[in-house]
Amino acid sequence: MKQRFRLGVDAGGTFTDFVLTERNGPLRLFKSPSTPDDGTRAIAAGLQQMAEALDMPVSQIVQNCDLCINGTTVALNALIELKGVKVGLLCTAGHEDSIEIRLGHKEEGYRYDASYPPAPQLVPRQLRRAVRGRMLSDGSEHQALNEDDILAAIEVFRAEQVQSVAISFVWSVRNPAHERRARELVAQHLPDVFVCCGSEVYPQVREYTRTSTTVVNAYLSPVMGRYVQRIDQFFAELGARAPVRYYQSNGGLALGTVMRERAVNAINSGPASAPQAGLYIAQPFGIDNVITVDMGGTSFDITLAKGGQTQLNRNFDFLRHRIGVPMIHVETLGAGGGSIAHINPFGMLEVGPHSAGATPGPACYGKGGAHATVTDGNLALGYLRPNAVLGGTIRLDQDKARQAIAANVASPLGISVEKAAFGINTLVNMNMANGIRRISIEQGYDPRDFALICAGGATGLHITALAEELGVETVLVPKSASCLCAFGQVISDVKYNFLASSPMRLHREADLSELNRLFTDMEQRGRQLLRDDGFDDAAIRTHRSVEMRYMGQIHECTVDIADGELNAISVDATLAAFHARHEALFTYSEPHNPVELVNLECTITGLVDKPALPSLDIDTSSIQRAHDGFRAMLFDDSGRWVETPVYRGEALLAGSRIIGPAVIEEPTTTVVIRPGWQAELHTSGTYRLTRWQE
Repeated sequence: MKQRFRLGVDAGGTFTDFVLTERNGPLRLFKSPSTPDDGTRAIAAGLQQMAEALDMPVSQIVQNCDLCINGTTVALNALIELKGVKVGLLCTAGHEDSIEIRLGHKEEGYRYDASYPPAPQLVPRQLRRAVRGRMLSDGSEHQALNEDDILAAIEVFRAEQVQSVAISFVWSVRNPAHERRARELVAQHLPDVFVCCGSEVYPQVREYTRTSTTVVNAYLSPVMGRYVQRIDQFFAELGARAPVRYYQSNGGLALGTVMRERAVNAINSGPASAPQAGLYIAQPFGIDNVITVDMGGTSFDITLAKGGQTQLNRNFDFLRHRIGVPMIHVETLGAGGGSIAHINPFGMLEVGPHSAGATPGPACYGKGGAHATVTDGNLALGYLRPNAVLGGTIRLDQDKARQAIAANVASPLGISVEKAAFGINTLVNMNMANGIRRISIEQGYDPRDFALICAGGATGLHITALAEELGVETVLVPKSASCLCAFGQVISDVKYNFLASSPMRLHREADLSELNRLFTDMEQRGRQLLRDDGFDDAAIRTHRSVEMRYMGQIHECTVDIADGELNAISVDATLAAFHARHEALFTYSEPHNPVELVNLECTITGLVDKPALPSLDIDTSSIQRAHDGFRAMLFDDSGRWVETPVYRGEALLAGSRIIGPAVIEEPTTTVVIRPGWQAELHTSGTYRLTRWQE
């Protein structure tokens, strides 16, 4: 850290989380209710909490930050709620409907369901304009670009008040000249309209994926641009000396100038930092297989890292839109503290996916919410302290929670409030456990080989129940759990992904000059971006990968390759790695069959100094000082309440071992230790939860 502080801000659907790290000082956590209409209001509220805690003006804190990092759900929410801008599409004549045909694809589970509705279209049919002109797969021009088609489309876009234009022509990745000329014409005649080209947004083979990715980028970028402008201006007015960095879906940081043009890279901005944080937290325990679960007020996000490596998705469907650019694989459920419990038309209890959000929030918030939520259920079960204060402003009202459960769940089902509350808790646990199975078992991973990392303010209430359901033996709960994604931001590096395409047969005698040129060009562009951002060459790292397939196959395998010039020897190593990867994925390989290289990727990373984890003193006697009485809690459906010891997390020091049932109350989260579990506090400030038997 070059300055005294580093600030991470994670703007969620219900709360905005803040982590302030201090050079040679403590890690501080703050939370403020989110303000979706204007994110700067929530940030201002969080900064004011910091100013009061440090007895220091807000401007002085900001001016002494070497990095101010922002993770946001702005792009994600705009895509979920279909609140992006009006988009026009320029595409090769005959390809106007490719984004609607979707390669004939239907999502898994709906393939033979004729009643399943079509995917929502971000560009209506009348705004998809055909342009004559054609490039071939070798990059040669088969038909000259018809500029009259583009000018006619521009007049339609002007009349329709289009705010953004996506341009995607066939084989533009081999020769982008037509796309570039189209962009020049649009910029000339519609100077206030955002424009992006497929050859820049996703410069790889696959016309449908490239067009869909470009459309999504055009749909979201003006929204993201306005948000970035507000945030940048907000911090600039406070005297920030360094530009704000924004968290990308690939797990790295980027400047606002990049995010304005590439909003598609910000779709998973918030939860994408979770696996980095989980791995960092697990390091002192020698664990590199982690499943990080983050339950906030609105959603439940799951990420997985195997062998210290995070999972990246490419060319996949997200909210029914095909995305090609690399994104951290995040499984998201509508299962948060604000998820609403209701009786469905069949008379059965359901929890989520709809949420009470930040306003009005759960009934127990006392802000006018009338629905029973997961938080109301946890309060009724005794897991949360009655009258506890959340986010500095919200006081939990147990009576309102019980009233909402009685009215919405217990009375319709003819059961007690306690049984209804336990049912809500059990059902949301099952939903979350199934989500974890989708990102682990369905991807070929056994969750029992992983440690569960607890993130999010609400996860600690459910984490041991989830571990029991999945057979997981180790759970790690950092004291920073409620703000772990914000912590993941302050330990992350600046990262850029560059993509290219060069379809070719790969063998020892192949002409590798084009591949070497493309990799060199991508690396030089990335290095220059990082140098402009203040990174020395010694702090810059590069990583290469290629997508390959056997001739005649449709899908490719991603293979990591070594840096340096490609030659006959490195080709042999690359082919061997491909055969091994194919066998690992599909249980067979065909070493004697010809192999085709299709796409290239280069990741350029600027290494950022990492703040150190806490170093707690060891004092096993602190458990006596931390004991804070007992509270009746319900752990099963027997109706038997258990007087459960409660401990103040702030008073616990390393070496403290707590046998369940018990509850640890940290300032921004609560950890429920179910019967049969024990928790021991490590010097790094993380509780290790394991099974316990007498």
